Amino acid sequence: MIRYAAGRLTSLVISLFVASIVIFAVIEVIPGDPAAFMLGVNARPDTIAALRAEMGLDQSLIERYFDWITGLLQGDFGQSWTYKTPVADLIGDRIWISLPLAIYALILSTLIAFPAGIYAASRRSGAGDITIMGATQLGVAIPNFWFAMILVLIFAINLRWFSAGGFPGWDNPLQAMKSLTLPAIALALPQAAILARVMRSSLLDMLGEDFIRTARAKGLSARQALWKHAVRNALIPVLTIIGLQFSFLLAGGIIIEQVFFLPGLGRLIFQSISARDLIVVESVVMLLVFTVIMVNFMVDLAYAAVDPRLRSKA
Repeated sequence: MIRYAAGRLTSLVISLFVASIVIFAVIEVIPGDPAAFMLGVNARPDTIAALRAEMGLDQSLIERYFDWITGLLQGDFGQSWTYKTPVADLIGDRIWISLPLAIYALILSTLIAFPAGIYAASRRSGAGDITIMGATQLGVAIPNFWFAMILVLIFAINLRWFSAGGFPGWDNPLQAMKSLTLPAIALALPQAAILARVMRSSLLDMLGEDFIRTARAKGLSARQALWKHAVRNALIPVLTIIGLQFSFLLAGGIIIEQVFFLPGLGRLIFQSISARDLIVVESVVMLLVFTVIMVNFMVDLAYAAVDPRLRSKA
C-alpha cells in the first residue's frame, strides 16, 4: 500500500509541474498587453513602460515563470493588478462560496444517482429501468446553464421560493445555503444523470460475474447478493466519476456563478480574464488544477481501499 501511494504521489508532483508550465504558457500567449489594456488607448508609451516594469512584464518569460512558481511554493499567489489585493486574499474570500457549492452539488448528485442507478440495475429492462434511463438521457442532454435559467424562472420569479441570485454571506447559514440551493441543483442534476448511468452499468457488469452466481448458489437471495457483494465491487468506476465530478463542480461552475451572480472562484476567473489580470487567472487556475489532481490522488487511494488486488500489488 505504501509503495502504491508513493508511486501515485510521484505522479502527482510530475503532473503539477507539467500543468504549471502549460497554464503559464497558455495564458501568456493571450494577445494584448495587460499594461496597455489597464491604462487605456490614450496612455503614453513611457507610462505603459513604467507600469510594465512595476508589474514585472519587462522580464523574460522564463524569469516570470520561476518567480511565479517560486511564489506559489512559498504560499505567495502574487498581487492582483486590478484589485490591488493579494491573490491569496481574493481566493480566500471566494473559495467559501465555490467550495460549499461544489460539495452541496456533489452530495445532491450522489444522493440522487446511487438509488437511481441501483434501482435501474435491479430492474433491468423493466419499466423502472427504462424510465430512469430515459430521465438520465434527458439530464445528460440538457445544458446546466439552460436548466439554471429554468430554475430561476420557476422557483425565483414565479413561485418566489428562492432569490434569483446573489449571496448574503455566512452570517446567516440557513439563508446562505438557501441561496446556494438552486445553483447546486443546476449543477447536480446533469452530473447525477451521468453518475446514475455509470452506477447502473457497473452494477450490471458485477451481477454477471461468477462470484455473484456463487453467492446465489450458497443461498443468498438476489437482494442480499446485490447489496453484500455487487454494490461494493461496482463502486470502483463510480469513485472515478465522483472524483472527476467534484473537480468539475469546483472548477466548472463559471457559467452557473455568472447566472446566479455568485462571487465565487469561477466568477473571479471570468472577471480577471476580462480585466487581463493574468496573475489572478494563473494562480486561481493552478489552484483548481492542484485540487483536481489531489482529488484524483485520493480516488486512487480509495481504489486501493476498495479493491484488494491493488493492495496486493503495492
